[in-house]
Amino acid sequence: MGTNQAITATFSEPMSPASINGTTFTVMGPGVTPVTASLVVYDATNNIALFYPPIGGFAPNTTFTATITTGTESAGLLPLANNYVWTFTTGAGPDTTPPLVSSTDPANLATLVGTNQSIVVTFDKGMDSTTITPTTFTLMGPGVTPVLGNVTYSTIGDTATFTPSTALATGVTYTATITTGVQDLSGNNLASNFVWTFTTGLSTDTTAPTVTSTNPADLAGSVGVDASVNATFDKAMDSSTLNPNTFTLTGPGVTVVVGKVSYDVSDQIATFTPTSSLATNTTFTATIAGALDLAGNALATTSWTFSTGSATTGQLPVNLGAASTYAILAATTVTAPGPIVVNGDLGLSPGTSVTGFPPAVVNGATNINNPAAAAAQASLLTAYNDLFDLPAGATKTGNIGGTTLTPGIYTAPATSLAVSSGNLTLDAQGDTNAVWIFQVGTTLDITPGLQVILANGAQASNIFWQVGSSATVDTTAVMQGNILAAVSVTVNSGATLNGRALALTGAVTAGGSGASLPGCQ
Repeated sequence: MGTNQAITATFSEPMSPASINGTTFTVMGPGVTPVTASLVVYDATNNIALFYPPIGGFAPNTTFTATITTGTESAGLLPLANNYVWTFTTGAGPDTTPPLVSSTDPANLATLVGTNQSIVVTFDKGMDSTTITPTTFTLMGPGVTPVLGNVTYSTIGDTATFTPSTALATGVTYTATITTGVQDLSGNNLASNFVWTFTTGLSTDTTAPTVTSTNPADLAGSVGVDASVNATFDKAMDSSTLNPNTFTLTGPGVTVVVGKVSYDVSDQIATFTPTSSLATNTTFTATIAGALDLAGNALATTSWTFSTGSATTGQLPVNLGAASTYAILAATTVTAPGPIVVNGDLGLSPGTSVTGFPPAVVNGATNINNPAAAAAQASLLTAYNDLFDLPAGATKTGNIGGTTLTPGIYTAPATSLAVSSGNLTLDAQGDTNAVWIFQVGTTLDITPGLQVILANGAQASNIFWQVGSSATVDTTAVMQGNILAAVSVTVNSGATLNGRALALTGAVTAGGSGASLPGCQ
């Protein structure tokens, strides 16, 4: 995380604002050194406490410990049962990348929208909930007639929701706007107003949502003790109704498992992630009760069981350390042949030649042959070696286009790998924590017009391409994931990289859309 990012804690019920302050919401680090917040506030609309960084920001590359103490009280003056403690680690510098709107529901130009549907916006990063209000999230229709409603923000899914006070009119086109007044947790404003339209149908949506699949499946056995629990829905859900109160895990018996809940808007998947490993050889019961869709229709209570084995499920993501904030990182040169936009930091070490900026734009920090860039390169080398040293996985050589791959390690020993005869689909099977690692001996190439497609909860941030030589994302191709190349990375004209272009000893050429930090970090 950036050194200028605010720290948040979301509560399960309304709290007493007076009980949330610099004494009951604390941050320590390094070690037991107290950090003095520039401001601690409580957002009563969304039940979120915010600890804003000290003047000058948090120390870089440092682990901190945050605590919400039992001195906090609910609106009914009941104290928090136990101190809530968590840790986080800062990156090499501040986050200066503006937030982006990654999706909306209804989508732009959607038709036949239910007149009772809430309007939802998903951002690519955590937002400052105090900046998301009826002034910065508006709805107009018909024409320029303002629609009255409530605006809320949920940290589960990074979503803002506009709920109209009354049903929308039938057969009318509405215009929704997110203004530049919204900010992320590092104080970066949306770069420009985001505007979209949709048209209502002739009726309300009264169809209740259902769970179409779960992972682990009902009655599954020998599940890894590090597993998360996922449920896929048949329609978009109200993320604010998916939380540890409505999505629970118990076992053995009625023992409550502590965990956090997240929601993948694009694939409509809710995930319960335990805060610690599950007990071995134990039966667990997952239950979702009280969750609502965007029209306010309730999910029928849904439960399923599974049993753990005695081992873990497998591979965890690789820690990129100080390189994690970089969309582009190179050793010799960085070149942008066209006016691309790079969403994330740009780094070069030990070289000094960066060309094409401007007209190309970096929505982040630019570090050239300085300590921050050197630290990022050191972290990149560590991550590259970690990937190289992993045991070999299923052998894949030559073309892997036209195939579907489930999570795991795939190895092309001493040979090249290409997506060249069709799209490559990475299927997470409902597990939003699924990890893919590709160990490529020589070169990697995504040929013109082809795509790496994410399916069923797959996240770009959990895909790692360790390339022994150089990687090329060719003209108009679409690539997903983190490319860690021993030599160079080239993104050709019109190509898209939803991930990172990281080169250990050579250059990065970004002639397409450049690179964009994955949405899940």
